[in-house]
Amino acid sequence: MSKRLFVGGLPYSLTENQLKDLFAEFGTVTSCSLIIDRYSGQSKGFGFVDLDDADADKAIETLNGKEIEGRKIVVNIARPAEDRGGRDFGNGSRGNSDRRGN
Repeated sequence: MSKRLFVGGLPYSLTENQLKDLFAEFGTVTSCSLIIDRYSGQSKGFGFVDLDDADADKAIETLNGKEIEGRKIVVNIARPAEDRGGRDFGNGSRGNSDRRGN
């Protein structure tokens, strides 16, 4: 079984390959994703890494609070994604169903 880890406080210059290499010291990384801002194309400073249970626990213990390029990173178990729902404005409206005040 594997655990999904949240990794925050990352330097903006860190690449996805560097993130993967950082966690590969603890075991096989089954998935790694660095979150990128869709408009600027730059890292948002956090990502997710999947490791086997025992490897994930060791990575958390060792890397949480570690300083990388002057920034202390946060490593913990990722919370499940919340369902934020769709963007249904209904009939093309954006909240003002009647602009005349009726």
